[in-house]
Amino acid sequence: MATNTEVTSQVPAQEDTATLSRRQFLTRLSVGLGGLGAAIVGLPVIGFLLGPLFRRSPQAWRGVGAVDKFQIGQTVEVTFLDPSPLPWAGVAAGTAAWLRRDGQDQFRAFAVNCTHLGCPVRWLPDASLFMCPCHGGVFYHDGKVAAGPPPRPLSEYEVRVNNGQVEILTSPTPIG
Repeated sequence: MATNTEVTSQVPAQEDTATLSRRQFLTRLSVGLGGLGAAIVGLPVIGFLLGPLFRRSPQAWRGVGAVDKFQIGQTVEVTFLDPSPLPWAGVAAGTAAWLRRDGQDQFRAFAVNCTHLGCPVRWLPDASLFMCPCHGGVFYHDGKVAAGPPPRPLSEYEVRVNNGQVEILTSPTPIG
């Protein structure tokens, strides 16, 4: 007697598309968390790099003293308030410049920071030179480079005389 044997093939059940395997879940979770981490790190970096393109530097005229307080041919250090002090800046909100009186109403103001790496320069009246103590930068009385590594002259602030007062157009520290 011949028996009919049924051969049943074992076909694997197809996965339900609504359920995820453990591997798929962990892969998606890892990719999602990696993307979130990249965004958390990347957005501030992009903001830092592109910020100067969209942010205007505040400027303000700051009085530094009466005209007759300064002698012709003399260079003195003057202090003034930073143009954009933060409420918690305290003493750090103050900044300085080297002010030189060249004539009756002619003044020049130089940044106190060297154009090499931003170290504070000092005025040597006997030599009529600005010196940077960090790397030996030397500048003439007109701010031009005399020697050392500075790539360009000292940065200058705009100066005006207004109602007998010398005023400097302040801006953030001009280093680079």
